[in-house]
Amino acid sequence: MARRGFLFNGYKISRESNRRSNSRVLASSADGDKSDKKTAAVLHDATITPRDNRRGRGQALRGIAPREDHAGWKPAADRPSPIDVLAKNSEGRIEELVPLRYGRMLPTPFTFFRGAAAVMAQDLALTTTTGVQVQACGDMHLLNFGAFATPERNVAFDINDFDETLPAPWEYDLQRLTVSFILAARENGLKPKHALNASNAVLASYREKMAEYSKMSILDIWYDRIDWRHVIESTSSPEVKKRREKALNKAMRRNSEFYFPKLVDSQADGFLIKDQPPRIYHPENGSGKPFREKISEALEAYKESLQEDKRRLFSRYRYVDSALKVVGIGSVGTMCAIALLLAPDDEPLFLQIKEARPSVFEEFVGESSFENRGQRVVEGQRIMQSASDIFLGWTKFDESKHFYVRQLRDTKIKLEPELWDAKIMLEMAKIMGSVLARAHARSGDSAVISGYLGSEPIFDEAMTDFAVAYADQVEKDHAELVKAHQSGKIEVKIETE
Repeated sequence: MARRGFLFNGYKISRESNRRSNSRVLASSADGDKSDKKTAAVLHDATITPRDNRRGRGQALRGIAPREDHAGWKPAADRPSPIDVLAKNSEGRIEELVPLRYGRMLPTPFTFFRGAAAVMAQDLALTTTTGVQVQACGDMHLLNFGAFATPERNVAFDINDFDETLPAPWEYDLQRLTVSFILAARENGLKPKHALNASNAVLASYREKMAEYSKMSILDIWYDRIDWRHVIESTSSPEVKKRREKALNKAMRRNSEFYFPKLVDSQADGFLIKDQPPRIYHPENGSGKPFREKISEALEAYKESLQEDKRRLFSRYRYVDSALKVVGIGSVGTMCAIALLLAPDDEPLFLQIKEARPSVFEEFVGESSFENRGQRVVEGQRIMQSASDIFLGWTKFDESKHFYVRQLRDTKIKLEPELWDAKIMLEMAKIMGSVLARAHARSGDSAVISGYLGSEPIFDEAMTDFAVAYADQVEKDHAELVKAHQSGKIEVKIETE
């Protein structure tokens, strides 16, 4: 029987290849470029044909990747142990911090899920996709959304973590986000129907918003954004609404000057960042250049990644001190530092210097086209976010490690999913689905994606079926982590605070 195929923007996609390795960017683009490098992860050109034609192409993709085929999840017979995947993903991390990473993943299936992007990446590589690429977040879950100040000092609500960002199938972010809602609903003790409602709300909101974007101009899509004030006004719970108002008022005061007395000690010879182990500490120098000198060199290289106006602004500060800082769950063990800089009148600027490793999806969709992995993160963030930090840039450390740089905690607001009842879970699902659609439409082809999705909830129902089944898999994987801890197979460090 002949394989059915479809030529999409210069890429040959067949149903057979879609099932074997559907996320792999096929051999070469239409220009016939032959490179000795591994295939790079690239975006599809969303501008070569009229909108109606592209919508028709999306509809045609249903014959290659039927929407119903997104349903369900069954692990491959040769699926590796999640503990082995995590161990491999821990290679190259700061060795003494790996037990802390496991400790932060241990409490619940949802905390496990947050640290297990590498586990899900290998599973998603075997699922059905259309082969249509967008700039994907790569680690899309509900706690990777938040509010932050734009350069104009408005407070936007958007995706805020891009460590794994890469051009990849748009379905991957939706799969991970819907699973996170199922797990969060279960963790909060909500009924299964409420978990299903939240997942379906993400998908319906994404589908409907993508349909809107498919009719909008490219510039209108680029300018669109959601303010944190809109999220507050959409909050039905008086308690949570009041909490979010209070969080906004606090966040507007939380900049480098606010954190200066909390993070810095004044000494006879100047200012030093306070050691607060295990979260913040100055490393021992050991052999080679002192840590402080390495950071100084890295900041000089970072300066060259900034736009000229931001470079001039940055040059008005002098580097004073730096320390290591342990952050997040999935990032624990990667090198992350904070640096203190002062302007002539001792006006502080705190920067976070965070290691960028290869995206967990590069093995499956192709390598990043950027030589510096920090630049991969920065450029992906600038594409997906409605507004980004003015000090966002990249650098190197010891030549072998790549980093991205941003301001530390500049007017940041974290979400509070532990307080969400069924109604708020539904509200946030709708908002996040819309935000993700906008992020994808900025880089991808909204007409093709909308044409594929259609107006009926066929895709929504199939993807929610996957989300429930995969959430069950996450619970089994979490149980394996607990068992590995109890048996002594892995070392785990539990924080007391």
